Amino acid sequence: MSTNTLATLTQAILAFRDERDWKQFHNPKDLATALSIEASELQEIFLWKNGTALEEALRSKSEHIEQEVADITAYLLLLCHELDINLETAVLNKLEHNKAKYPADQVRGNSKKYDEYHAKD
Repeated sequence: MSTNTLATLTQAILAFRDERDWKQFHNPKDLATALSIEASELQEIFLWKNGTALEEALRSKSEHIEQEVADITAYLLLLCHELDINLETAVLNKLEHNKAKYPADQVRGNSKKYDEYHAKD
């Protein structure tokens, strides 16, 4: 997703919000809370499902999943707007940070947290 696309989405979300006079509710604390709640709603779709039950949920609830992902994205973009965070830059910076924490030659195929693996001798 390009910065231009993110900016366009953000502007559309801001216009939607402003038409409803909801800015008053969109402080960073409440946006972070809303983001967490929406992420939990996405998780709930998958709760206790594995194997074929998970595959069926992915098929039968694809529209619901898409709506929750859209809600998460909208709140994230609003939060970034309120905190003056460039999302693309933040993600790229975090990738660079994680490259140092998780050197590919040491962690390839390993899902452990960075402090649980040992550097090769």
